[in-house]
Amino acid sequence: MDKNAPATLLDLAVRSLLSNERVAIHGLEELPRVMFAPFFTAAFLGGHKKVLREMVRIWPYPCLHVGTLRVRESQYDNFEAMIDGLQILPAQNSSSWAPKLRILDHSIVKTEEAPQRVRCPGTVNSESEPQSSREPVELLVNISLDSTWRTGRFLSLLRNKVEQSFGSLHLCCRVLQFDGRLAHEHILQLLDMGCIGHLKVDDIYLSQVTTLLAQMTHLHSLSMSHIRFTSCVRRRFGTFLTHLGQMNTLQQIRLYSCRTHPLQELLRYLPPQLDALYLSFCGLSNRGITVLSQSPAATHLRLLSLSNNEISWELSESFQTLLVSVSGTLQYLEIDDCLMTDSTLTAVIPALSRCSHHRVFSFASNPITMRVLTSLLQHLTNLTELKRVIYPVPVHCYEQLHNPRSLNRQKLSEVQAQLKAMLQVVKRNDMRWTSSPE
Repeated sequence: MDKNAPATLLDLAVRSLLSNERVAIHGLEELPRVMFAPFFTAAFLGGHKKVLREMVRIWPYPCLHVGTLRVRESQYDNFEAMIDGLQILPAQNSSSWAPKLRILDHSIVKTEEAPQRVRCPGTVNSESEPQSSREPVELLVNISLDSTWRTGRFLSLLRNKVEQSFGSLHLCCRVLQFDGRLAHEHILQLLDMGCIGHLKVDDIYLSQVTTLLAQMTHLHSLSMSHIRFTSCVRRRFGTFLTHLGQMNTLQQIRLYSCRTHPLQELLRYLPPQLDALYLSFCGLSNRGITVLSQSPAATHLRLLSLSNNEISWELSESFQTLLVSVSGTLQYLEIDDCLMTDSTLTAVIPALSRCSHHRVFSFASNPITMRVLTSLLQHLTNLTELKRVIYPVPVHCYEQLHNPRSLNRQKLSEVQAQLKAMLQVVKRNDMRWTSSPE
């Protein structure tokens, strides 16, 4: 329901009915099935918690997916009301009536991070007929274990609901996130670890990560930041690497500010089917790049981000070898703020030109001159699938080197105009070159 669009008769009817919650709840039993979805959306966005609770109880379809709605902090109360309304067992005053709702999906995942759908025990297709009421109801959620009061209240509600269901409610966590010290660890006992598709951990011990990985059989994405690798003994690090290498469903790994002394050891154990690898602020060295180029995962990567690493580029051969290894599959490459110079970029242009499936290339915040930038454009326009390039502002556009505030906007405009003209000459108007910062 777009607030900027003119209200339809249906919108007006829904708003009128919701203006009196008591009347709205009383009328739900007579509501046509086709009206449930728009009525639910309006009730959710309007924060009508009592209406939501009753709608979940009598929902006429097998599935209810909430994740497509835009979620604000104030709407988490809606989730609690809906979970509270889940009719796990038949009503006590009815011997024949059974709830039709079998899947309540609260999981909300960003599109670029969306894990593959995990097939949970007892899960039914959203278009199929409802299962027998003896099968457990599926509650799909994202869980973040932190120490906030709201998290504690939400997890307490989940725990009580599961315990009161006597096995009739299956809690399926799609995204599990730890921020800082582990809080509310008791909730882990209620989770089916095989359902977790995305694990995000920040500032916890590596041994705790290893314990979680050992139980996750369908993990699609692993994000780790500020993990204390340096404090763990070698045996524990080896156990972590063993589990990592055996995760045959893992498609994406994100490491942020995870500085390990033997980073190259971790790169040797990357699962071969890996699709995306992010290594930001990880102290990546030329040795690490060499190991990565030799990894079986390199020939499968579609996305590679090496941004924010102070790489020593005296020997660029290792990066050239890496580009050759990924050239058959790579679509997205990020090497922002890696101290890449003219000589390095010039040396790797031939290898870059071999990445025939390249779609997006970003190398912002590197000290590059206009001469090398135009040379790069001339080579990359031959890559027909490459549609977007994010390039650094050439060094001559700054009155003072390494001082972003000294940017000369007039010079930057001239750079942008020249690059645009070059693209028009080679008939690559479908290719967008964007400076960073603009």
